[in-house]
Amino acid sequence: MSQEDRVPPHTPATGTTAVLAVCGWSGSGKTTLLEAVIPPLVADGLAVALVKHCGHGADLDRAGKDSDRLFRAGANVTIETPSESTHRAHQAADWDLRAVVARLARDHDVVLVEGHKATPLPKVWVVHRDEPDIPADVTGVELTIPWVGREPQSLLTLIRRRVSECWARRPVRGGVLIGGRSTRMRRTKSLLLHEGVTFVEHVHGALQTAASGVLLLGAGRRPRALTRVQRLPDVPGVRGPLAGIVAALRWSPHCAWIIAACDLPRLNAVAVEWLFAQRAPGRWVILPRVSEERVEPLLAIYEPQAAALVEDLVTLGGDSPRRLAGRPHVYTPTVSAELAAAWTNVNTPGDLADLDRTPAR
Repeated sequence: MSQEDRVPPHTPATGTTAVLAVCGWSGSGKTTLLEAVIPPLVADGLAVALVKHCGHGADLDRAGKDSDRLFRAGANVTIETPSESTHRAHQAADWDLRAVVARLARDHDVVLVEGHKATPLPKVWVVHRDEPDIPADVTGVELTIPWVGREPQSLLTLIRRRVSECWARRPVRGGVLIGGRSTRMRRTKSLLLHEGVTFVEHVHGALQTAASGVLLLGAGRRPRALTRVQRLPDVPGVRGPLAGIVAALRWSPHCAWIIAACDLPRLNAVAVEWLFAQRAPGRWVILPRVSEERVEPLLAIYEPQAAALVEDLVTLGGDSPRRLAGRPHVYTPTVSAELAAAWTNVNTPGDLADLDRTPAR
């Protein structure tokens, strides 16, 4: 592996996920406000997490129940039902709210915290009728909601704005998969030429029109023109194109990734622009639908929250990212007939001959 291939991993960041604490004295109406704003956020297609501070302790299970007995015996207990699950864990001595928020940010679009007024988070202060002033030691208050006329719209507007701002400043990277064996082609597909340009150079250039940096994913051969482009090795033990996708999401987990196979010689800037136009908060994976039966995961977008879905797929032994279709927060927009050729793979010598006979549009 060359020097430029030894790329250090990036560290996770929560700056691209909206986080907001709703604070106030007991009885000020924090829970009532949150109860009002969460349903419209969910209706927006967002995954919402809530961390609730209970200074007096939480009553999650009835004493004497099997699950409570097992928890008190020392186990962390997850209770599964057909419609929900509850995880009850023993808290470590060095428990830190920031670590909890960072963990929730991995697979949620917005993390709301009820309470924790002393924690350095952006805050909304809900005024209590008997305590109208914000305590001097409470910092980071972005909105004050008065006791009289407490209505959720101002809080909802703030949360939506923060979600949009955090999503908009999310970095976007590109990744070109070059780890395939090219068994059917019997030649290295990344180095195939079309109109004087190698496949991988063409795809790399097309992704550069929208991504802030484009990496090569996998150990396949690359042309001399791309020898200085950063490359990530496939994740060991992961099969198929997922090995490269997982490598990208692990290396830079706070970025959105546009992932493309190297064998897309019809890829163009118009198709990339259309794909990016499908992005929106709450859409973690965008798998374009090129026919009624098939979605295409190898010219697709994977947001940071996609990592949780992809890692679950790997754990279950999957090797095809197409299996993400149908999962929550996976969007499958239909590609128009005019753009569909951009998603056409060249897999066999016959495909290559057809490509050479058919001029590009």
